[in-house]
Amino acid sequence: MSARLKPEADKAAGILIIPVGEIESEVISHLCSALSAIFNRAVQPGAQLPHPEYAFNFKRRQYAAGEILARLPGSALGVVDLDLYVPQLNFVFGLADPVNRRAVIALRRLRQEFYGLPEDRELFLGRAVKEAVHELGHTFGLTHCVNRRCVMAFSNSLADTDYKGQAFCRRCSSKLK
Repeated sequence: MSARLKPEADKAAGILIIPVGEIESEVISHLCSALSAIFNRAVQPGAQLPHPEYAFNFKRRQYAAGEILARLPGSALGVVDLDLYVPQLNFVFGLADPVNRRAVIALRRLRQEFYGLPEDRELFLGRAVKEAVHELGHTFGLTHCVNRRCVMAFSNSLADTDYKGQAFCRRCSSKLK
């Protein structure tokens, strides 16, 4: 199983990691390093965007993922430490816009502390990488995978995220464009 893009893929187009609101620099650095290795291209931090008050839904007490996503540039991954939703679901770990090649991930529910458990930094960072790779996979043309170990498998729960790996399965890896 290869987690890297094919060598003939266009490596000139890098990926920007954009903090939306306050995000720990260690998280951004970890994502840049991991995603650069996985996607075999330049990944660097972009300018921080302000806290997305515009996306807050008072009734749900969550932030609309689509509204945040719409404000990101192409070839970017937005990172928020908030609880995101889309209208059809109770929450999402992330959302992608394949047409404009942008995505956003939400860190809040990836933390053990969200569930009243002790902090586990390594587990949290691993989950963040999985969700980032998953959403960026969509921006490279991949859809959800039926292989539950593949990073492109849909995560309906944190248990699903923990079960899958950080790598693309052979089938998804061969489809990366």
